[in-house]
Amino acid sequence: MNGWILITGILIPLLGALLLPLFGKLSGKFRNIMALTFVTTAFILAVCALTGVLADKPFSARYVLPLGFSFGFLGDALAVFLAMTASFVSCIIVIYSFGYIHEYENQNEYYMMVCLFVGAMMGLVYSTNLIAIYTFWEISSLCCWRLIGFYREEITIDRANKTFIITVLGALIMLVGFMGIYSQTGTFDLTEMKGAYIPSWCVVLILFGILSKSATIPLHSWLPDAGVAPSPVTSLLHAAVLVKIGVYAYARFFVLTFEINEAFTTIVPVIAAVSALYSAGVAFRENDIKRVLAYSTISQLAFILLGLSCGEKIGIIGGLMYIMAHSVAKGGLFLCAGIVEHNIHTKDIRKMGGLAKTMPLTATAFALCACSIMGIPPFFGFFTKHMVIEGIVSSGNIVLGVLFVLCAVMTVMYLIRLFVKVFFGQQTFSEVKEGTPIMVVSVLILGIISLLLGFFSFLPSHLATMIWGLM
Repeated sequence: MNGWILITGILIPLLGALLLPLFGKLSGKFRNIMALTFVTTAFILAVCALTGVLADKPFSARYVLPLGFSFGFLGDALAVFLAMTASFVSCIIVIYSFGYIHEYENQNEYYMMVCLFVGAMMGLVYSTNLIAIYTFWEISSLCCWRLIGFYREEITIDRANKTFIITVLGALIMLVGFMGIYSQTGTFDLTEMKGAYIPSWCVVLILFGILSKSATIPLHSWLPDAGVAPSPVTSLLHAAVLVKIGVYAYARFFVLTFEINEAFTTIVPVIAAVSALYSAGVAFRENDIKRVLAYSTISQLAFILLGLSCGEKIGIIGGLMYIMAHSVAKGGLFLCAGIVEHNIHTKDIRKMGGLAKTMPLTATAFALCACSIMGIPPFFGFFTKHMVIEGIVSSGNIVLGVLFVLCAVMTVMYLIRLFVKVFFGQQTFSEVKEGTPIMVVSVLILGIISLLLGFFSFLPSHLATMIWGLM
C-alpha cells in the first residue's frame, strides 16, 4: 500500500531532471533550487521508507505484466540504506555545486544529469526486477558519460567515452548472465528467486558487470581518468552513486538472493586484495590530487567487496557500514580537492604547499574526512574497517587479513603524504583564500558527520544488522 513512496522517490528526480533545462531557460537560480528540491525529496522519501523497515513492514509495490513478466519495487533494509546514503551525499554535492558550477557553461545539462543520476540510483536500489535493474544501470552510465565530458575538451570527451565503453560493455555482459538466470528460473523477479542456485558461468558474467562498475582491477582504469570532470562530478562518481552501484549489486545478488559456488568466497576476496594493494601502491606515486583520491577509492571499494564476500556476519555488516562511511568521507575529500583546484588552478600536489594557512576550514574538513578513510578511532571508518578485517580472519583466511591490514597502513601513509603536500610545508600561494561559503560549509558538514558517525555508529550498525537478517 505504501509502495507509492518508493515509486515517487524514483520518479521525482527522474522526471524532474527533464524539467531542469526548461527551468534554466527561465532562471538559473530557480533551476538550482528545483534541482536541490528533487534530490532532497528522494532523500526524504527514503527516510519515510525507513519507517517501514524499522516496523518490519517494508514498503513494496508489484505490477504484473503479460507473458509472466512483472515489475516490483521493495524498500527493504538494504535498499533504504543505500538510498538514504546516496541521496543525502548527493544533496550536499548539489549544494556545493551552486558555488562551483556557476561560472561554467552547460549548467542546464549538468543539473539535469545529476538529478537523472540520483533517480537512476533510486530506481536501481528499489527495483526487484533484473531487467529494471539493468535499465537503471545503463541510465547511470549515460549520465556518467555526459558529466565526465562536462568541459567538452578533447581529453574530457576521450575519458568520458572510455568510461562509457567499459561500464556499458560490463553491463551488457552482465545482462547475458541475467538471461542465463531467467533460463534457469523462468523469472526476472528477485523476490521469487530467494535461495535459488545459479550456475558459476552466470556468476562470472554478473561479476564482470559489477567489477566494471565498482572500478575493481583489472577494470579500473576509467575511474582515475574521470578526474578530468568537475570536482562535484568526481565526488558523485567516487562517493555517492556510481561506484556504489557495483557493491550494492553484489550485496543484493550474492549476499541476499542467490546461492552460488563456495569457491567465490575465496576468488572474490583475492580479487579484492589484489585491487586494494595495487591501487594503494599507485596512490603513493601519483602527484595529481584527484588521481591519488581516485586510486584510494579503488582500494577502499576493495575493503567493501572483501566484507561482503567473506561469508561472515561481522564482515558483511562491516562492509555495508563502510559503504556509508566511505560515501560521506570520500565525498568530502573530493569536494575539498575541488576547492583547492578551483582556487589555485592546478591538481599537481608538487606545486602546492602551506594552504592550511590560507584555507584553514578546508584543511580541517579534509583532515576529518581523511581520518575516517584512514580508519583512525573514533571515526566511523575505524569501526567498519575493523569489522571487515575481523570478518575475513574469522573465515579462516589469515593471509588476506594480514594483506588488508597492510592496505589499511598504506592508506594512512598516502593520505598523510597528500595532506602534508597540500596543506603544510612552504606556502606557495599566499594570496589564495577559502572557497565560497557554500562550498566550505558543504565540506565541513561531511567532515563533521564522518566524526559523529563514529560516536553514533550503533545507528547504521542496527540497519546493517537488519540487512543481515534478510539472509
